[in-house]
Amino acid sequence: MSIVFDRPKSLVDVPLHYCPGCTHGIIHRLVAEVIDELGVEGKTIGVAPVGCAVFAYNYFNCDMIEAAHGRAPAVATGAKRAKPDHVVFTYQGDGDLAAIGTAETVHAATRGENITVIFVNNAIYGMTGGQMAPTTLPGQVTQTTPYGREPEKAGFPVRVCEMLSTLDGVALAQRVAVDSVPHIREAKRAIRKAFENQIAGRGFSIVEVLSSCPTNWGLSPEKALEWLRENMLPYYPLGVYKTKE
Repeated sequence: MSIVFDRPKSLVDVPLHYCPGCTHGIIHRLVAEVIDELGVEGKTIGVAPVGCAVFAYNYFNCDMIEAAHGRAPAVATGAKRAKPDHVVFTYQGDGDLAAIGTAETVHAATRGENITVIFVNNAIYGMTGGQMAPTTLPGQVTQTTPYGREPEKAGFPVRVCEMLSTLDGVALAQRVAVDSVPHIREAKRAIRKAFENQIAGRGFSIVEVLSSCPTNWGLSPEKALEWLRENMLPYYPLGVYKTKE
C-alpha cells in the first residue's frame, strides 16, 4: 500500500504543545514541507523568539536558535552573515514581531538582509494570556481591552506587510491565511517563494500568516476560523504587497 500523506521529514515526530484548534501546527507543517521539497534540511537554521512558538526548536528537525523576545531578525542576521550558504528563517508572532521586535524587523528589512521571516498574526498576545497586541482590531475584546480596542486611546493596528513593502530591501511581502484549504495552498506557495528568494540572494522576505487563537478569542476552533474570515480578512487583505524577481 502506498503512502499518500505523511509527516514531513523536517518535523520531529512529537506532540505539539499548542492549544486545540490553533493553526500554528498547520504553519509548522507548511514550513517543513517547503524545507523538504527544497532539499535544504541539512543547511537550514531556524530562529524562534518568545511567544506561543517559543518551543519551535522541539518541532523542526533542523538547527534552531532561541532568541530573546523580538530579537529574532537580529539573531537571524548574525546567523546568515556567519553562514551565508545556509537558509535562515525566523518564526514569530505578532506580539513579538510587531511590538518589542519592530525595530529589528524594520531595520533587517531595510538592510535587505537575505533571510526569511514567517510572521504569524492572530491579532492578540497568545502565550501571556490574551492582551491587546499591535495587530488587535478596533473594537476587539482582549484581556486588556475588555470593552474593545479604542483607536483614540490605543492607536490603530499595525499593517506589517503594507509598511514593509515601502522599503527597498524587501524582496517579498505577502499576506496569506490558513483558514481554508485554498488559502493553505496559497500560504505554502508564498512560503516556498520566500525560501527561494533567499536561495537566489534576493534579500528580505516576509510571509504574514493570518492565524486563529481559539483559546484567547474565547471561541471554538470552528467559530475562530469564522471570526478570522469575517473580521481579520477585511482589515488585513490577503495578497502580494511587494515582490522582486
